[in-house]
Amino acid sequence: MNRNTEIAPTGANLAEALAFLEKYPDVQAIDVFLTDCHGIGRGKTIRRHELEGLFTSGRALPMSLFGQDVAGIDVDASGLVLTEGGGDKRCWPIPGTLGYLPHAHRGQMLITMYHDNNTPVEGEPRPALVRQINRAKAAGFTPMGAFELEFYLIDPQRLPDGRYQPAPYVLTKRRSGQRNTMSVDELDEMSPLFDAIYEGASHLGLTLETLISEYAPGQYELTIRYRDLLHAADDVIIAKRLIRTCARRFGIEACFMPKPFGNEAGSGMHLHLSLADENGNNLFADQKDGSLSPLMLNAIGGLRQTVGETMLVLAPFMNSWRRFASSVYSPASHDWGVENRNVAIRVPGHPGKTRHFEHRVAGVDANPYLVATVTLAAALDGIETRADPGAPCIDEMNALKNPTDLPRSWLEAIDRFDQSTFARHALGDCLHTAFGAIKRAEYERMALEVTQAEWDLYGFTV
Repeated sequence: MNRNTEIAPTGANLAEALAFLEKYPDVQAIDVFLTDCHGIGRGKTIRRHELEGLFTSGRALPMSLFGQDVAGIDVDASGLVLTEGGGDKRCWPIPGTLGYLPHAHRGQMLITMYHDNNTPVEGEPRPALVRQINRAKAAGFTPMGAFELEFYLIDPQRLPDGRYQPAPYVLTKRRSGQRNTMSVDELDEMSPLFDAIYEGASHLGLTLETLISEYAPGQYELTIRYRDLLHAADDVIIAKRLIRTCARRFGIEACFMPKPFGNEAGSGMHLHLSLADENGNNLFADQKDGSLSPLMLNAIGGLRQTVGETMLVLAPFMNSWRRFASSVYSPASHDWGVENRNVAIRVPGHPGKTRHFEHRVAGVDANPYLVATVTLAAALDGIETRADPGAPCIDEMNALKNPTDLPRSWLEAIDRFDQSTFARHALGDCLHTAFGAIKRAEYERMALEVTQAEWDLYGFTV
């Protein structure tokens, strides 16, 4: 057998595995996982001698992984539980994602699921993005993008009242309750952790860039290098797992829940997106007279028409909706504007060839493949129909927003999503049905939970 032959339907080449084994002779285990509809990695830890077999024969996993809620409980209404007798499907490696986690002394690789006829499983999020990217390429566009990740670092030891608090600094063990927004000294006090994260990124083919302390105690933001949209979404999955596993080695937890503290800032996952031509030229670049690209404006018009129907993708959990309770840096609208952080779709104020838009609605808990899928699909629809984005919003921060038709609650978002022809078209019938059913089951589960806050406020008063 030619050991460089591409056997996997993903195009993965055995040479990638052999090069990894040669580079890391002491690695004895590799985490291989696909990404469910919640953005959670589901898979196995294989041993060193099994890696070549992953590339030549794939690995079996149940399709029902895509029909589970966030806790891993099967949702029968998803249509993906015990489908076709509940048998396993074959998973194959995603090229270029095999890397090393130095802090864990293990390898890691993303995989994706296929039917026996080598077609992608429709209930998996990543292939939905691939379909929209192929649609864009057929129209002469190459989607480019990058995500920003906001997150909290949390002390896993609860306070006496059962609540969590931000983690102490790993360098000094000091604890601060101040916001310290963009404080470089705060970054220094967390530097051992972030040094480990950057080191891990260098072994994973992940280009993490700017780090800042954000607008709340214990909140940080990392940016990732701009690249083709599919791999930009892969980068989020890899980065979140890297941050989470590194943090645990320092005795703290990384929290990607968008609103862990009600009175503090929420954590978003802003998507920066543009379209390039076949030569790599940015088609969203400013016109010669300095005006904004008509193509980009049409794309923004398409997004504005669909934000309300896709809020379930952008805010998929009950906690997601707490992020919209305050308008401060939270785009609870479908407005757009130039250099305005109070809108849903922001055009950064850097003119010229690098012009793009930033979709600011998604929380850091959202699945990046799904966010990218509905954003790209809406942009392409807007370009095809020459959608008018309307006038840009120039309101000041905290000004009264224009009326919108956005859902006001998680349940309303589920209903809107289920009824959306656009969402079904963008995601495909199977994934659209499964995602809606899973989220409705999660809503019904959470609706039965009586919180401590309810006991405190109502329990022996009303």
